[in-house]
Amino acid sequence: MTNREFELVVFGATSFVGKLVCAYLLREYTEPNLSWAMAARSEVKLLELKQALGEAASPIPVIIADSMDEHSLLAMSERTAVLISTVGPYALYGDLLLKACVSCGTDYCDLTGEPQWIKRMLDLHEAAAQASGARIVNCCGFDSIPSDLGVKFLQEQAQQQFGRYCDRVKMRVLVMKGGASGGTIASGMNIVKEAAGNRALQAELKDPYSLCGENYDHRLSQHDVSVEYDEDFNAWTGPFVMAAINTRVVLRSNAIAAHPYSQEFQYDEGMLTGAGRKGEKRARRLSLATRVMAVALKLSLVRGLAARFILPKPGEGPSPQQQENGHYDLRFVGRTGRGEVIRVRVTGDRDPGYGSTAKMLAQAGISLRRDIDKDSLAGGFWTPATAFDDRLMQRLQSHAGMKFELLDD
Repeated sequence: MTNREFELVVFGATSFVGKLVCAYLLREYTEPNLSWAMAARSEVKLLELKQALGEAASPIPVIIADSMDEHSLLAMSERTAVLISTVGPYALYGDLLLKACVSCGTDYCDLTGEPQWIKRMLDLHEAAAQASGARIVNCCGFDSIPSDLGVKFLQEQAQQQFGRYCDRVKMRVLVMKGGASGGTIASGMNIVKEAAGNRALQAELKDPYSLCGENYDHRLSQHDVSVEYDEDFNAWTGPFVMAAINTRVVLRSNAIAAHPYSQEFQYDEGMLTGAGRKGEKRARRLSLATRVMAVALKLSLVRGLAARFILPKPGEGPSPQQQENGHYDLRFVGRTGRGEVIRVRVTGDRDPGYGSTAKMLAQAGISLRRDIDKDSLAGGFWTPATAFDDRLMQRLQSHAGMKFELLDD
């Protein structure tokens, strides 16, 4: 696709994360000779964004496209090699854009955490993406790059140290500081709304292998973390809300790469709450709050009241100061079939869902364009761990405030 007008187009540039991506490309990181454009449905908002970004944004072209206008999406997709989408909930606004990218053979990255939408798009478009050469990489934000690449990094270190991969890996959140945006909350509430009264979708959302394909037959029982004492960390552990998408992505990576980790691979995630009685109480409160919220949001009245009076609206999110002060520290422990143990850490220097996610998403799009050629990665639907090689990890460490570190056991 050397004849495309742009290397990247950021669609949803005026969204909360879209603004952060554009600001990052302009102010914090400049890829040499990168040709890119900002796209959204409102020309007025795009011009306001350019003005807010200052003089550096003046030469950046703008493209008008609407998530519900297939013609405009096709016209936009034909102009770029890679399209980065921040327009969610993707289950509401992502169908036609992804279809357009597949039709045009345009590579695509997003930050969705909506497994039901990914599965629907896989079922509808995977064969067409393989035929057109479009490389589709979902989940290129906090869900699920730290988890998916963290496991990949751990397994590479295990292979070097032990000559084999780990059969069992778990991730625990040691620290996570940052606010939530209205877009993420809207996506989560939409999943609950879709599942209400839909038994087939409810069953799908309980299946950790839902993204591995109906014919996938290596389905070990996977562990759901509730409240438990974790001897690997000498601390209590409660549920981690992002585990629902992250575990599916990690299991899909193992599946579509023909089980490099193991056919008996197990993976789970949780949040560390501390040691002793205080840690146990925190874990139980976290578990209870998670269950109560899940039950309450099944009621349409509760969803409506929460959306109207309590939760941030789409387009809202953590302040610049909250993003700067945010950070995260994720710990991974892996065990081989012979009992060998390895530990790694993945950290980020910004609010995980937005400040850090914007940098991850931008670097994923650039890496897909500049590091991963069509000969090394064919068209189709991929995960971060199967689409990208060590060059993305290097980019994230050099330019996105992340670190992947091997720890002493």
